[in-house]
Amino acid sequence: METVQVSGVRCERCVMRLAAALGDHDGLEAANANLMGRVALTYDDDVTSRDALVRALAQAGFHELAPA
Repeated sequence: METVQVSGVRCERCVMRLAAALGDHDGLEAANANLMGRVALTYDDDVTSRDALVRALAQAGFHELAPA
């Protein structure tokens, strides 16, 4: 499991939009987001990668934040 911190999550609707952005991604097993922009990703690394998932999030308007 990987955790990614993203910008753009402000409400429950944003969380649903984030889930929709990842919904059809091959290899993604689970994605859980909270209103603080923390996204927990579980995926098959033989099928996809963290970078590919972060790109999918960025295409939907959610950009990864640098670690604090």
